[in-house]
Amino acid sequence: MNKITRIETFTVPPRWIFVRVETDDGTVGWGEAIVPKRKSGIVGTISDLAQNLIGRDVSTITHFAQSLRKGSFFRDGPVLSSALAGIEIALWDIKGKQLSAPIYELKGGSVRDKIQSYGWINGETTDALVAHAKKRVEQGFDAVKLTPKASIAPLRAHEEIDDLCQRISSVRDALGAEIGIAVDLHGRFSRASLKPLIKELDAFSLMWIEEAFVPDYDENLAHLARACPHIPIATGERLITPGQFKRLMDAGTVDIVQPDISLTGLSNLEMVARLAEIYDVLVAPHSPNGPMCLAASMQVGFSCPSVTIQETSWGLDYKQSHKTSNKGEMSDYVLNSDVLMPVDGWLPQPKGPGLGLEVDEKAVRAAHADWTISDANWAHPDGSFAEW
Repeated sequence: MNKITRIETFTVPPRWIFVRVETDDGTVGWGEAIVPKRKSGIVGTISDLAQNLIGRDVSTITHFAQSLRKGSFFRDGPVLSSALAGIEIALWDIKGKQLSAPIYELKGGSVRDKIQSYGWINGETTDALVAHAKKRVEQGFDAVKLTPKASIAPLRAHEEIDDLCQRISSVRDALGAEIGIAVDLHGRFSRASLKPLIKELDAFSLMWIEEAFVPDYDENLAHLARACPHIPIATGERLITPGQFKRLMDAGTVDIVQPDISLTGLSNLEMVARLAEIYDVLVAPHSPNGPMCLAASMQVGFSCPSVTIQETSWGLDYKQSHKTSNKGEMSDYVLNSDVLMPVDGWLPQPKGPGLGLEVDEKAVRAAHADWTISDANWAHPDGSFAEW
């Protein structure tokens, strides 16, 4: 029986929170948490949780996850859940290393040889967006995703709708019919402003529309499903528990769920994926995060048939806008980052034990720094809050 001897947290550029867990036999596992705008809360919560784990048997991952999530009476929420997920991912990394096997082998073995991936496209202008989309295709992606440019008027959002449709149309014209295009609405549209948009989106053969509503308004998805019969509906990146996903799928209004492993943890992401298979719902894990999150999501993707496509964060714009040093890409912290790099749009099957990563610990420790990311504080013209 090996015991946990140390749990450390590193905040590294551009906005990532890495978790390092070490055992008394010297095995080291790595995990990752998010919620960067609440970084101090995450780091403090990891420290609180660590007090319950030091000196404990490293192998009892499910018991730890249950007791830490439920044992304090108050449970769930993004800060606690992400802090716990970071530790749990690291524990799975350790278990795989100690058994000399990838995590997917511990989950029943691989169900596929590779996983399709997609990349974000960004641009302040339509020309810049199209140029980025073409670059993604040159990199081998056959699927991309974009968002509206800014906050959306709650009523009579004609200008914003015209702008978004023009951007989508330009990308579609540039890429052709074979490339998948998804649109992430980020919950920015009100129910009233969404109605005229949906009628326009039908013309673009979209791969999906994502997070049309924030989770508080998921009951509105029933209205969306009736108004939008031809475009798959995706959501779920802000949900945490399998029960929340079950209620979403019970309603029969979502075609694709998008759990984020840095909120659900590895075991619950697997549970959601198994559940989705029963409902004939596809899984497209959310992961605009760092290397440990992507690697952990991939381990679930290679063991669960319902996982259809995986988000990646290579080259995302936030890595430029939030840099505090010259670091900010996954390859800066992982010696074998090729295992996370799509090849012709597909992520390769990892072969190494645990997460399959060789973390550059020296680089992580050198990059560790205190940084702050402010809330967006978007507002409508009248000064009222606008959804980011």
